Amino acid sequence: MKKILVIGAGLSSSYLIKYLLDQSQQNSWHITVADADKANAENKIKNHENGTSAALNINDASACSELISQHDLIISMLPASMHIVVARDCIKHKKHLITASYISAEMQQLHPEALKAGVLFLNECGLDPGIDHLSAMKMIQEIKHNGGKIISFKSFCGGLVAPEFDDNPWNYKFTWNPRNVIVAGQATASYLENDELKFIPSSRIFTQTEEIEIDGYGDFESYANRDSLGYIKPYGIESASTVLRGTLRRKGFSINWNNLVKLGLTDDTFTIHDADKLSYRDFVSAFTPGHGIANLEQRVCDFLTINIESDAFNKLKWLGLFDDVKIMLHEASPAQILQNLLQQKWKLKTGELDMIVMQHIIKYELNNLSVRAESRTITSSLVVKGEDEILTAMAKNVGLPMAIAAKLLLNGQIKSRGVMMPISKEFYEPILAELETYGVKFIEDMVI
Repeated sequence: MKKILVIGAGLSSSYLIKYLLDQSQQNSWHITVADADKANAENKIKNHENGTSAALNINDASACSELISQHDLIISMLPASMHIVVARDCIKHKKHLITASYISAEMQQLHPEALKAGVLFLNECGLDPGIDHLSAMKMIQEIKHNGGKIISFKSFCGGLVAPEFDDNPWNYKFTWNPRNVIVAGQATASYLENDELKFIPSSRIFTQTEEIEIDGYGDFESYANRDSLGYIKPYGIESASTVLRGTLRRKGFSINWNNLVKLGLTDDTFTIHDADKLSYRDFVSAFTPGHGIANLEQRVCDFLTINIESDAFNKLKWLGLFDDVKIMLHEASPAQILQNLLQQKWKLKTGELDMIVMQHIIKYELNNLSVRAESRTITSSLVVKGEDEILTAMAKNVGLPMAIAAKLLLNGQIKSRGVMMPISKEFYEPILAELETYGVKFIEDMVI
């Protein structure tokens, strides 16, 4: 019997664990789910005969190493910065590892050791990164196989609330790690446009956006991801003059989020001591030029150059930023205080569904025997709604690619070893094929 260890039983792990347990009997697997809070692990296992829950403090080096040594494959659902701790133990005990996170410099350095140990460290195998790699590489390889030359590659993805539950003025609710939303856009973005290297500093991330339309779902906007250039070589699209990856939100979100950035409320670089002595109104006042708590609303409008009757101001007011309600955190950064507030306002309620939206836009030239190359644009779009507030679209699209990859690896269908991302045919063909059986299917549209 093969033994799989899932470390971390947070929101995104639900579908992953369900798939592994559902497949455990026919594949002769035993699944251990370990979490700092054992109750979280128990809730995911649900007394399944092939499942075991465990309490694990990732900082307990001895306990972590011992638990990893007892399993054949480790799936880390921990925050990205903690994967390296697990990875080192996987090297020590010669165990395979799968994560949904970007390959860090520290993880990449383990490549020679992973090869020597004969194990696969598969990273970036979730949604974004993950399904975006799988689907993009399938398209790119098909275009190349047919004699095409990639001249532009754009890819966008967002986790949103399903339209029927989009009932707040921000058109947004948290469907994944709230902290990642709060601190997004705090680094310079780099991309390629018409063969020119381009940078967007953090001060312009949310004002320099691109409009995207998804058939049947309306208008969206995208702000640039931190690094689009790093995928040119892995994707094999050196011929492309434009390469851009971005995050999707509903139209109008970014410019209003930028007001929070301008106020300084997303700053995560310092701690406010005794924050619980402040109200949210005090908090905003402390970041706004001028004096007088009574005229705070006008001071904010003057600073942001918006009208007090405007939609932009009403969005800020709806969040509760001007309320005389005490902050519930004692020591916290402005970003943590804002996150604590937004988790109350942007919570996905019982019975509500989330939605994943992804789109690739690839332009290419198809050279044939004619004098002029034929230019084509192919748009591939994915929309997936959650099943409920536990089996969310986010959990489904993050967890399923990892779970399917785990099955393929344990069954001997994946032969690759070392530190990798899923960009070869060995990964994208079988994983995409099985994802379609779960309703994760791209719709392609060609324009000649």
